[in-house]
Amino acid sequence: MQYLDFDKTAAYGRLTDLAPEGREFNFIEKLNAERVEKCRIAMASGLTYNWAAKAVTEPVLDALQALADEQELVAKYKLLLDGEIMNTGENRKVLHHLLRGQLGAPVLSEGRNIGDFYRQELERFSAFAAGIHGGKIRSSTGNAFKSVVQIGIGGSDLGPRALSIALENWALREGRNHLKAAFISNVDPDDASRVVADLNLDETVFILVSKSGTTQETLANELFIKDKLKKAGLDPSKHMVAVTSETSPLAHNPAYLDSFYIDDFVGGRYSATSAVGGVILSLAFGPAVFKEILAGAHEADRFALEKDIRGNASLLDALIGVWERNFLKLPYTAVLPYSQALSRFPAHLQQLDMESNGKRVNRDGRPVGYATGPVVFGEPGTNGQHSFYQHLHQGTDIVPLQFIGFSESQGRDDVETEGSTSQTKLKANLASQIVAFAKGRRVSGDENVSRNKEFPGGRPSSLIYGERLTPAVLGSLLAHFENKVMFQGFVWNLNSFDQEGVQLGKILTKKILAGDSGDPALDAYTRLLGL
Repeated sequence: MQYLDFDKTAAYGRLTDLAPEGREFNFIEKLNAERVEKCRIAMASGLTYNWAAKAVTEPVLDALQALADEQELVAKYKLLLDGEIMNTGENRKVLHHLLRGQLGAPVLSEGRNIGDFYRQELERFSAFAAGIHGGKIRSSTGNAFKSVVQIGIGGSDLGPRALSIALENWALREGRNHLKAAFISNVDPDDASRVVADLNLDETVFILVSKSGTTQETLANELFIKDKLKKAGLDPSKHMVAVTSETSPLAHNPAYLDSFYIDDFVGGRYSATSAVGGVILSLAFGPAVFKEILAGAHEADRFALEKDIRGNASLLDALIGVWERNFLKLPYTAVLPYSQALSRFPAHLQQLDMESNGKRVNRDGRPVGYATGPVVFGEPGTNGQHSFYQHLHQGTDIVPLQFIGFSESQGRDDVETEGSTSQTKLKANLASQIVAFAKGRRVSGDENVSRNKEFPGGRPSSLIYGERLTPAVLGSLLAHFENKVMFQGFVWNLNSFDQEGVQLGKILTKKILAGDSGDPALDAYTRLLGL
């Protein structure tokens, strides 16, 4: 297997020759029905990926196919599935795909079958959730649990929170809701205080999530909650479970109702389909719902094995992103779900993408000479239309857009006004935005209209769409973006699975708290903040 820096590939030169001068993509303005119908790929769980409004021509697609073949992207994915060391910075396997089903050879580590371990933990926390739902496991006062709160930060919060919010309305409609879910992440005490204010502590179970068992913010929030429980006359050990590694101080600890285990082969931002997301989602919606998420993700992982980029949505999405980042010179991308249920999904994708591919050195630690991961941001429509779309339509920067939409809402409630329902209005807005960004609007010289009403167009976008957001669809969406980021990391020859960029700030924080920063500027800032 060859690991080449991107600019050392033959495909890099070919794509450079195809790149337009400047940043004008006027051919998108000629977007027509034939292209909209043609430029789409079936995804897992009934979703479809449509790239009709992306700035790619057939010659560009052919060159991207050549890039995928030359960089052996699917072959590298298969190596990852088979348990090869793909996290070169930490000398670790990368096994988040194995959490939702085996696609490669059995993966062994120190004589242990890792797939069996993941399946055993899934069944253990599924049984725990069933015990709480059935009233077998109760609070220290004998009450049934009605709420669950996850205490974690980063990947222990963003993914699970995004998935939990995404299923709230669906669960209400389907009668699949069990415990009310909430999250505490920020070390700012105002975060925990706000969450606790809405709880009956004697009916709440807390999930402490820290792989190392030493995460500063998480342990501080654990002590905050334990103090609240004790002051309420409750036994914290009857209200808390841990999700951690088997070697952490939290493991096999009588201070918790139970402990569920993850390992170093699953990075935090890839851990939503592990016990990190599985415990709270199983408690909130039931183990069967979490397994539906896993099934959707597994199907998407299987779809990602297709070598033809015109039949592999994750791979094509990744390669179009590379085209935009490296040859159209566009450093940003916006994720715009037209679904309130996905309100926190862009925040999760922001961490997933920027923590994975926000790297300046290759997998061997050598600096690269080309742009890597984009800046990712987003909000749900139509809220974003009344916020930052002004810049997207008429600003000096062109920002590639990734829309997500559904034919049906999750809930039953809707209202008809001015001849259409709210869901119909939502879909009309989504379709309108795609075409408005692509085609724009010209103001001719003889029109009595000022130039600030002109829309340049040529703003590229893709669309992922389906009938309704269900657990399986949610799992498919999650895996699609995980695999997209993975493929882009392979193109750029990065290690997408470590995150050293978060470490320096932690080191300096510890020095400040120990009273020995050793840096006059750092001391000056601490004085400004009243430390």
